[in-house]
Amino acid sequence: MSTTVIKTSDLPQAFLEVHPHNLYLYCKAYASGLRANTAQTKTRSQVRGGGKKPWAQKGGGRARAGSLRSPVFVGGGVAFGPSTNRNYNQKVNKKQKKLALYHALAELAANDKLFVMDNITIESGKTKDAKAFVDSLEQRDVLIVKELIDDKSFLAFRNLQNAYLVEANELNAYLAAAYHSVVIEKAVWEKLTKES
Repeated sequence: MSTTVIKTSDLPQAFLEVHPHNLYLYCKAYASGLRANTAQTKTRSQVRGGGKKPWAQKGGGRARAGSLRSPVFVGGGVAFGPSTNRNYNQKVNKKQKKLALYHALAELAANDKLFVMDNITIESGKTKDAKAFVDSLEQRDVLIVKELIDDKSFLAFRNLQNAYLVEANELNAYLAAAYHSVVIEKAVWEKLTKES
């Protein structure tokens, strides 16, 4: 498997003219979409009890109170607390997604961390062979992009902590930016550069 290191000079002009803010906005939107959104508190109307007026409206010298489940009392509801019906999704345009990916790949190329290979396949399906392949690249961690993942390669890479295998349609700017280096199949790379 011959490996080519992509330099900045090898990139199309479209990859080099992208403002880094596009990558920031995409990563922010991607991370927002991953939020579990499970934080929830009860308002005064949802807390059990509090039906009886605690004390008379007038004459006691204290502030008026209609329910012990008001947020001012211990055991009461929470004012302006988090709720699960909040939507954290942020919109990113198609063009912006593409530009963010271009910038992420250009950054990798500038640091000699972007590799293109003719074909990435582990015929044996063994993890030790996949590990040997990753170790041969001498990188901290690797994102491997195949056009289509075959069963053998999936089995070989799935237990490696420092490698992550994705198909071409799963490649995005967040993944490209998160990994120390990226290895792309030639067919996928040609398609990417053709679209630019």
